[in-house]
Amino acid sequence: MGKKLSKMTLEELWRLFPIFLTEHQPYWREWYLEEENLLKTTLSAIERISHIGSTAVPSIWAKPIIDILVEIPIGSDLLDYRTPIINNGYICMSQSKNRLSFNKGYTETGFAEKVFHLHLRYAGDHDELYFKDYLIEYPEAAKEYEELKLMLWKKYEHNRDAYTNAKTELVKKYTEKARILYGKRY
Repeated sequence: MGKKLSKMTLEELWRLFPIFLTEHQPYWREWYLEEENLLKTTLSAIERISHIGSTAVPSIWAKPIIDILVEIPIGSDLLDYRTPIINNGYICMSQSKNRLSFNKGYTETGFAEKVFHLHLRYAGDHDELYFKDYLIEYPEAAKEYEELKLMLWKKYEHNRDAYTNAKTELVKKYTEKARILYGKRY
C-alpha cells in the first residue's frame, strides 16, 4: 500500500495526479448527471447545481475531471454541507469563509475512473457559468482557450497551480465579456 494522500507533499501529489488533457468525451455529461442526482438526494437547500469547467464544453480538450458547482442559499452555513459531501466519497481540499472545495476519485495509486471536483459556494458566486456559456456560444474563444491549455499542458504537467495561474488572464477576459453580454443571466 502506498503513502496516504494526507501524508504526501504537494510535489508528490502533483506527480501522482498530473495534468492530462484528452478530447471531449460524451460520457462526461452522463457522469455529471449521475453525480448531480446523488448530490440532490444528499444535500438539502440547494439553489443550483451546474456542470462547469472544460468537460462541460463539448468542443474542447479537457482534463477528464468533472467540475461541479453547488450553490446554496445565502445565509446557510457552508459547514452544514461538509459532512454529507465527505460521506459521499469526497475529500475537503480547501476551505474559506465563503467557499469549500472537494475532490473525489483521487486514490493512493492515482486517479480513479471517475474524478470530480465539487465547488460549494453561496448563490450568485458563479463566474464559471458565464465563462462556460461564452465558450459554448463562441467557438473561436473556446478554440483559443483549448490552444492555451494544450500549450501549457506539458510545461506544467506536474504543477497544477502554475497551470491554473497561466490560464487566469484569458479566463478573466472571456468571463468579463460574458458578464457584459449576458447581463444578469443567472
